[in-house]
Amino acid sequence: MAGEDRHGYAIIQDVAVRTDGELKLSAGTLYRSIQRMLEQGLIEETRDRPAPEEDDERRRYYRITALGTAVAKAEARRLTQLVRMARAKGFAPGRA
Repeated sequence: MAGEDRHGYAIIQDVAVRTDGELKLSAGTLYRSIQRMLEQGLIEETRDRPAPEEDDERRRYYRITALGTAVAKAEARRLTQLVRMARAKGFAPGRA
């Protein structure tokens, strides 16, 4: 979601493209996650809309918050350290 506002179906499509189809989100899984991230302040619903001819009034658009960005960066650092440790122990390919 980072970078631009997205609606649910666009998020599902983006995840599929970014993972070469390896990860397929169901609508139920996605919307439960969206609800949880809204409650935690990681994302927010935006009132900004695309041009009417490119929009469906039923869609809700979401964007990442400053808190969400900070949490995502912290998680990326944590995962990087985890992979580094796994490589050092020979559990993951690549340099230690």
